[in-house]
Amino acid sequence: MQNSKSSAARPSAGPARSKATARPKASRARFPKAITTAVNAALEKKALNLVVLDLRTADGFTDYFVICTGANPRQIAAIADAVREALKQAGERPAVTEGTDSSAWVLLDYFNFVVHVFSRECRAFYDLERLWGNATRHEVLPPDSAATSAS
Repeated sequence: MQNSKSSAARPSAGPARSKATARPKASRARFPKAITTAVNAALEKKALNLVVLDLRTADGFTDYFVICTGANPRQIAAIADAVREALKQAGERPAVTEGTDSSAWVLLDYFNFVVHVFSRECRAFYDLERLWGNATRHEVLPPDSAATSAS
């Protein structure tokens, strides 16, 4: 640590240290490994509007909700399958899986966290973010948010 240079570089030290990804580093760093694994698997399948709700201080029955949207039934199923497979490789298995037949809302319950993969209409109807409004909300941006917003 070079003190003589650090005072001049201090104002720009935050942005200079950040990685090339557009993901919010501070939010992601606080999540348990299983949550990060689920988020990454969903992002790999191009999940839309990914949000993590921290329910630990909201008197929830679980610690976290991972909520995302798929553009169509095929993508919803692909996101859910990718999350389930990634977590299986990490040693996590869902206690309950619901909605795999309808593909409007797939729920994967891992006790400490629940993954919700919604269609746009179903997510708007149930509006879990509003229902759990007292939870801490963390929006997760895709690695290349400019490319995602253009499509």
